[in-house]
Amino acid sequence: MASYSINVNGKTQQVDVLPDTPLLWVLRDSLGLVGTKFGCGIAQCGACTVHLNGTAVRSCSLPVSTIGDKKITTIEGLSEKGDHPVQQAWQEIDVPQCGYCQAGQIMSASALLAKNPKPTEDQISAAMNGNICRCGTYHRIKEAVVLASSKMK
Repeated sequence: MASYSINVNGKTQQVDVLPDTPLLWVLRDSLGLVGTKFGCGIAQCGACTVHLNGTAVRSCSLPVSTIGDKKITTIEGLSEKGDHPVQQAWQEIDVPQCGYCQAGQIMSASALLAKNPKPTEDQISAAMNGNICRCGTYHRIKEAVVLASSKMK
């Protein structure tokens, strides 16, 4: 075991875990932040997406020992009241069916819009490409990203 000091959702947290423990399990098991989901374990589905210094990353394959002083944002830390423009758009468009992948989808979409507030449809498709939705709500996801783009300040 090793002790790591990580910045999660604006707060410094101490965790005692093995160096190769994936960030996903640190968030879920050590810190109780269960909004980030386990999907595949090989960084292919996007359910575990979080922000690392504002960039969307797959937490299931990211060892905690590689985090250092980078800032981690989870779905719980995206906004205090669930009022981020992407979250609002997701509700207005009624995107989720089962909802399992949605935290990862929202984190990927919000990272895209933070870097490119007015993306083209091709840019949206490229940014969201690594997030799998087993329910097939891709059309509504793209629609929600476009709507969120119009809500961005």
